[in-house]
Amino acid sequence: MNAMTRRLLVGTAAVSMTLSLAACGSSGSTPSAGANKTIGLLLPERASSTRYDTFDKPLIESSISGLCTKCTVDYANADGDEGTQKQQFDDMLARGVKVILLDAVNAKITAPWVDAAAKKGAKVIAYDRLASGNVAAYVSFDNKRTGELQGQALVEALGNKAANAQVVMVNGAESDPNAADFKAGAHKSLDGKVKGIVYEQSGEWKPEVAAAKMTEAIGKLGKNGFQAVYSANDGMAASIIETLKKAGLENIPVGGQDASLDAIQRVLTGEQAYTIFKPYAPETDAAANIAVYLVKGLDVTTVATAMTDSNGAQIPSMLLSPIVVTKPRINDTVIAGGLYTAAQICDPAHAAACKAAGIQ
Repeated sequence: MNAMTRRLLVGTAAVSMTLSLAACGSSGSTPSAGANKTIGLLLPERASSTRYDTFDKPLIESSISGLCTKCTVDYANADGDEGTQKQQFDDMLARGVKVILLDAVNAKITAPWVDAAAKKGAKVIAYDRLASGNVAAYVSFDNKRTGELQGQALVEALGNKAANAQVVMVNGAESDPNAADFKAGAHKSLDGKVKGIVYEQSGEWKPEVAAAKMTEAIGKLGKNGFQAVYSANDGMAASIIETLKKAGLENIPVGGQDASLDAIQRVLTGEQAYTIFKPYAPETDAAANIAVYLVKGLDVTTVATAMTDSNGAQIPSMLLSPIVVTKPRINDTVIAGGLYTAAQICDPAHAAACKAAGIQ
């Protein structure tokens, strides 16, 4: 086990252990015996990223059940629809749910619901992206650092061609504050390191929109008008790569984020330059522990490791560190971190590439 792997595993264990020990303590005030011990979990979509139903939901449910035997989870996925999520939120409040983990479809519009919930005594935890309004806590990754790592990895993929490279950027949804942070971080790493950003648009976190934007960029710039593509996530990267293939373009570095299984396989075969692994267990553990803290009536500032500014308000936060995954690092990141097994990655279609990369 190398040093990076040890840091990943020890860091994950440290976050989990610190919060779990605290959440299991009995030294705080607790709600009355009749209090609702249901924790709401509202996740944003399924189409652009498979992570929510595959990882976030089961991991959060498992962590909560381990910390609070009397707690239950009320789950809903908005499938990318703002109105649907608002209705799901209202329905949970109507059912008496007092703690809600909210990963907002559109974080800019949540303030009226979150503030109304707070006035009724319900606590909202902004999960993965910072919802607007009077949230009780925020759990996510350091999003600007994520963008910086994406930009750095793209520069490294370009190698000695970077200084003369023109880059296309397909960012996340403008309604998502995380997307703005990813974009800012990526620009910090790219600006001055590449010749220029020659096309930049939002892909709205939708693969079909990203494909349309890539088609537009090729039409405007020509096939020789750019040398790399920044994609804010893996779902959009997949459609961008397919669009490039259809246009007859090869050897164009494309990066992403989320470490989805298909993205790891594209990194393995060289179709995708890199992805970003944000270990789900530390994030879901932190979210579950803070939710249980609030259900028990405990003070989350005693375990928050950071404070995040939200329109002048300081939100108790847990901000975790992302990791770049390139082909040489697949073993030491997503496999060592327990996200996937070698068998999952090395299906028959990828067996030869795994063998060549030393993954078995």
